[in-house]
Amino acid sequence: MNYKKIKIALGLIISLPFLMLLCWFVSPKQKLVIAIVDKTVLDQKGQEHISLNWILNHHKYAKNKTEGYKIERDYYGFFPKDDEQFSIRGLERFSPSQLAKLSEDADLAYFTDTYGIYNKEWYQQKNDQRSSGILYGGLSNRDLAFIKLMKDKKKLIITEFNTIGSPTSPEIRTQFESLFGMKWSGWTARYFNSLDTNINKELPVWMVKNYKAINKNRWPFKKSGIVFVSELDQIVILEDSTHLAHSMPYILSTPSAQHQFGLPEKIKYPFWFDVIIPNEKINIIDAKFNLSLNASGIAALKKFGIPPSFPAVLRQNAASPKFYYFSGDFCDNPISLTTSYFKGISFFKFLFYDTEDPMERNSFFWNFYKPLITNILKTEQMNQRN
Repeated sequence: MNYKKIKIALGLIISLPFLMLLCWFVSPKQKLVIAIVDKTVLDQKGQEHISLNWILNHHKYAKNKTEGYKIERDYYGFFPKDDEQFSIRGLERFSPSQLAKLSEDADLAYFTDTYGIYNKEWYQQKNDQRSSGILYGGLSNRDLAFIKLMKDKKKLIITEFNTIGSPTSPEIRTQFESLFGMKWSGWTARYFNSLDTNINKELPVWMVKNYKAINKNRWPFKKSGIVFVSELDQIVILEDSTHLAHSMPYILSTPSAQHQFGLPEKIKYPFWFDVIIPNEKINIIDAKFNLSLNASGIAALKKFGIPPSFPAVLRQNAASPKFYYFSGDFCDNPISLTTSYFKGISFFKFLFYDTEDPMERNSFFWNFYKPLITNILKTEQMNQRN
């Protein structure tokens, strides 16, 4: 046995994290000015925009020559403090001239979440009702004005799940839909690995209550499934075996999107998403949600006018697209910012998720969101240089 070679190998393994950190540290910053909007921030962890910040930090994107993006500071929206205190620093406080200046300074806008914060959720730290009086949230007139300015200047706009859902007003929603050739169906949905209320304590109380209210106080579900919720609080449930051959929703990427963005052909998605109806004369569908519907599942959706297939990633139909809409809560993944400081960490991504766990979302971050956003930002930087 060659002990010398073993010692060298062990030394390399032990020193590898330090070398990865050093490589990250000495790599140069890249200036990219991003206006991030997040109205759903319950704590300073910034869960609703953490995935974006991971990528910005990992690739050392900076808002100026020296400063990178801080997750607890560099966004517009709701800012939590201690003892149920908060401040609101959204685009609503901007004058028209300030919005115009921001649209000049920003290279792109990213609306990660506009759902907002509700009174009971904030003051009592509970979420047993779908709505309990809104504290702050919804796409505002000022948000829309900023989006229009960015669009007029042909700058990149990225939006996600619930940008135009509740509590955004119908008037603002309609204007947004007209701007970008898409329409929200009024439905959102999510996969649950168990619909049994005795087993899954994370089932929203309001969801069960609303279903029972129109179904003779019955909740007969015991297996996994997908729950659709309308803006009118209608509930449609697709249960494994009864309505679905396989209950997990999957995202299928087109061959061109696989090539352009480095996306996998197929990936599971066990979190919130919304049902968008696109105008395909204006937009391209790069990825779509696939539900394994049987005849009963198809009939259940048809009864409520829900299409059996709908976009997951939508973009402007142009050689250099300037608008993206992600129909899932893509930026919300339970990842650690610490890993973003290590150059080449993607080679070890398999260490950060458990494929046996149907509810884990880290694999979605590493295999779908990270390559998607990385390639969008890289393309944007190349376009700016040309």
